[in-house]
Amino acid sequence: MIFGAEFPPLSHIVNWPEFFGDDTWGVNKVVLVYAFAALLTMLVFILGNKKQLVPTGAQNLAEVAVEFVEDGIVMDTIGPQGRKYTPLLISFFFFVFFSNIFEIVPVIQMPATARIALPMFLALFAYVVYHGAGVREHGPFGYIKHALVVPGLPFALHFLVVPIEFVSKFLVQPFSHTVRLFANLLAGHILLVTFAVLSSSLWGLGPGLIILPLPAAAVVAFTAFELLVSFLQAYVFTLLAGVYIGAAISHEH
Repeated sequence: MIFGAEFPPLSHIVNWPEFFGDDTWGVNKVVLVYAFAALLTMLVFILGNKKQLVPTGAQNLAEVAVEFVEDGIVMDTIGPQGRKYTPLLISFFFFVFFSNIFEIVPVIQMPATARIALPMFLALFAYVVYHGAGVREHGPFGYIKHALVVPGLPFALHFLVVPIEFVSKFLVQPFSHTVRLFANLLAGHILLVTFAVLSSSLWGLGPGLIILPLPAAAVVAFTAFELLVSFLQAYVFTLLAGVYIGAAISHEH
């Protein structure tokens, strides 16, 4: 307890009571964020698919965003043959971004990606997609060789390198893909909650008003920073998915 501020335990920061239902099938604030993020992602596709020669307003914003993902991620990580994965990577980018951005939306103020279930599901879904793409491109045995065997190595080194490649690509890769998104958003959420609770407590504390501007300024600064983090983590998650797909279907190690 600092300056009379009682900071909530971690379980209370990321767990929310159900509006209805129970702990197994209930609907709470996090579930609503999932629904809003999915609806907003679908709205991007709907606006971007309008057949107007001169796009305006929201349609123009949607088209610019779609082109950003296609040109800045798909083409850079996979190449022209990756255009068929564009809808998937666009969906990843916008769904993760909208799930993140609710961290700074008043009243809601909860990033759905601060709960590990969503990042894990998306990472495992990407895992199935890029390994499936590799198997389809190279065949089952060809893909195993492509993924694990580094060309040009002396034969004896394969006994060391193949297990390392297996652990890296089939075990560690989805874990790191999950944790990178989850940990960044959880850390940002904890920081915002900490400084918001501190500012609220100092507001009702006479002498504490002297230092109130410091945590209050931190709340504003971290809110602006989390806006940037929401975008960057959506970009990084999508970029990595593109990199993994590109590596799986490439014919160069």
